[in-house]
Amino acid sequence: MLDLNRLKALHAVSVYGSVGAAAEALMVTPSAISQQLAKLERETGAPLLERNGRGVKLTDAAGVLADHAERILALVETAEADFEALRGTVVGKLVMSAFPTAARGLVPGALKELADRHPDLNVIFHEREPERQIREVARGELDLVVVQDWLTRPMAIPEGLSRAVLIDDVVDVIIPADHPLAGKPEISLAELKDERWISSTPGTVCHDWLLFTLRSAELEPVITCMADEYPTQLALVSARQGCALIPRLGRDFVPEGVSVVPITASPTRRLYALWRTESARRPAIRAAVAALRGVAAKVG
Repeated sequence: MLDLNRLKALHAVSVYGSVGAAAEALMVTPSAISQQLAKLERETGAPLLERNGRGVKLTDAAGVLADHAERILALVETAEADFEALRGTVVGKLVMSAFPTAARGLVPGALKELADRHPDLNVIFHEREPERQIREVARGELDLVVVQDWLTRPMAIPEGLSRAVLIDDVVDVIIPADHPLAGKPEISLAELKDERWISSTPGTVCHDWLLFTLRSAELEPVITCMADEYPTQLALVSARQGCALIPRLGRDFVPEGVSVVPITASPTRRLYALWRTESARRPAIRAAVAALRGVAAKVG
């Protein structure tokens, strides 16, 4: 009989393309993956890996077995979800992640509620960027993730994932406190046509969104500072290095020297919880989504 852990190791190599990457995804050592594959080769009597330059690739036999392994692992996950649903108790292990702002603004409160209400649930949490989260939850490495979706630039969600809305996070403009527009009840982006801007790193979702938003307002952004953390962007605005567009969830502390002004027709990002549809019956998934929604309702 084929061992499930060995099939999981083979499937991970198939998905990630190398023994090292598979080991990182499964949080084991590369030697552990190699040992599992060697045992699987002895069980099947067929070679599974062959040299490919400085790396390895799956043989045809391994490819067939990896395809079966994917279906088997999906069936196992469904069986586990059905069993947990039958028991009706929030137990087992739940691997969660969230992008940095949600990791700071939503997750701690949700984890506390889960620990208080469901002490037999073992939650493991990671901070991840949205694109990586979607890949990892779709592959089964993560059970539940929190992602952001700018309503003007929706994020593609793969088939096989379900989602629940957590909060709509409104964006305001952050300008120096001595700016001529500081203190106004609201302003339009067009009023900031000659400003310098502070942005996230090029290539990130937030950087791309900022460019799209400003250009949609017929502004060609002049970016002078780049920082991924919102507290850093706030500090740079306070130092009169430019203006920034920052969601309200990202402003747990607003320093002196800045003015927060609402924007006409405020840009908004929507935060979702995502999970694999086949695991939707797990009480742990439902409990985690409820905890996240409860915290989101308080901060929203």
